[in-house]
Amino acid sequence: MKKHADRRHKGNSRLPVSAAPFGAAAAVCLAGLVTTYVFFVKSTAGQFLDESALVEAAVARRFLGSQSAQILDLLPVTSAVIAAFVVLFVTLARRRWKAAGIALAAMAAANLSTQLIKAGLPNRPDMGVTTLALNSLPSGHSTLAASAAAAVFLVVSPRWRPATAFLGSSYAVLAGISTLINQWHRPADVLAAFFLVSIWTLAAAWLILRCDGGWNVWLGSNQHWATSRWWGFISGIFTVLASTATALLLHSVSGNPTDSTTRYFLSGVGAIVAVGYGLALAGILFMNHQVRRRQSG
Repeated sequence: MKKHADRRHKGNSRLPVSAAPFGAAAAVCLAGLVTTYVFFVKSTAGQFLDESALVEAAVARRFLGSQSAQILDLLPVTSAVIAAFVVLFVTLARRRWKAAGIALAAMAAANLSTQLIKAGLPNRPDMGVTTLALNSLPSGHSTLAASAAAAVFLVVSPRWRPATAFLGSSYAVLAGISTLINQWHRPADVLAAFFLVSIWTLAAAWLILRCDGGWNVWLGSNQHWATSRWWGFISGIFTVLASTATALLLHSVSGNPTDSTTRYFLSGVGAIVAVGYGLALAGILFMNHQVRRRQSG
């Protein structure tokens, strides 16, 4: 009986995974991407918030100094190098050839689609806000950093995913904020990049679990420090705190929208932090659930 149960468990661990929950999650991310574009590009209020954050970023840049700003500007490219090293190491050490190929393909697709969307979208409409008309959404810098983190998230085992999600999102958030400080991109450009990367990550995750998922086994949140519930808890706390701070900052200038020197910039940073860690928390919970559901199926 024990051998039969072991064989049954092993067989179930390789059963195909339903695409429905992954498609639903991707649809939510797509809705976030479209909403970001419609509000921050197509509305006067959104354009004003976005452009004000970009203008006020000059204060942060002066405060940090040019050298610090230049270091921040290297974060997206550095993330790609780090991700390539980690993916190569995991691939060679664990022989996860399919997972690595799928993860790298998703990373490439995210960056390619970012450039296609950026080139394909029309110039920003004139909504009475003084701003550059050229479309800059989504951010290529942020896409590179977020997709690099996602590639690592996809190839590591479930034991490492919670910690990887938090640390990778932290890096992507910092890279996104750096593009704002250096005045390369508005906050909405970063948010759009995060949502776009999430869509491709979900597609890749489904393929990996379906085609190369024998090593995707959940051992429990207390079996290793990297699977601790604290990673999700901290991500959730950062999401709530950043969302609350953003709302309070925007409320503080609602009576006099022109009376601000840094609050729009800080609210933009808050939005980047909230979305970045919110997606990290969602990724942790979603992937853990899918792996556990697959094992018990």
